[in-house]
Amino acid sequence: MGIEHVRSEIEHMRVQVSRQRKEILQLQRAGISTAAAELLLLRMLTKIDQLCTARDKLKRELPQPMKGRVLGGRQW
Repeated sequence: MGIEHVRSEIEHMRVQVSRQRKEILQLQRAGISTAAAELLLLRMLTKIDQLCTARDKLKRELPQPMKGRVLGGRQW
């Protein structure tokens, strides 16, 4: 799984979390129990945390560009 795939999955999950929160609010306004919906939201947030950890690991494994060096630059 590449870093771009993980990033897009995180974004997708964040959109789903937003929808789930709106649904919970609608259920609360209607006086319906939200326990199952809140449990699902918790699982979704846990999944996002796992994806972020995987993304950070993949990010660390990418080759880092050299900083502070200019090709053909002066040597002081």
